[in-house]
Amino acid sequence: MAQLIRFNKPYDVLPQFTDGEGRRTLADFIDLKGVYPAGRLDRDSEGLMLLTDDGRLQARIADPRHKMAKIYWVQVEGIPSEEALAALRSGVVIKDGPTLPALAERMEPPPVWERDPPIRVRKSIPDCWLRLTLREGRNRQVRRMTAAVGHPTLRLIRYAIGPYTLDGLPLGRWTKAEVR
Repeated sequence: MAQLIRFNKPYDVLPQFTDGEGRRTLADFIDLKGVYPAGRLDRDSEGLMLLTDDGRLQARIADPRHKMAKIYWVQVEGIPSEEALAALRSGVVIKDGPTLPALAERMEPPPVWERDPPIRVRKSIPDCWLRLTLREGRNRQVRRMTAAVGHPTLRLIRYAIGPYTLDGLPLGRWTKAEVR
């Protein structure tokens, strides 16, 4: 039977178990042997990671060909216009080509933990939270997409991968999940 765990990755944690430079890694939080990340989440991003000991399940979760939707809560600089949101919804051109269309909407600030260190706040520039749903996973894609529409990402939290969410999972903690 495949093992699957949900992990709420803090900011500034590498999405791997080892690091030769003394930075925090998954090993600082997860004491379960034989599980490996199903996909990545950048060091400067937070939120849901799935880990498994089953290679086929890992591929099903991580491979964009399987089109498992990923939902991100994104705090951006400025207040995106309807035109900026429409651009995200139709796909934007970034350095490595056009993105697939994303679901994009403004949202109320989500009920999340304080980030350590806190984001940079500028009194003269407002910020806004977006809910973005993607079905592809290029390197730093969400950050590049929001920048392409004029709203740099200040904070990025992955809320869901397919049917798995952060619900009920405190920061820095993991729990076993039922394979669906």
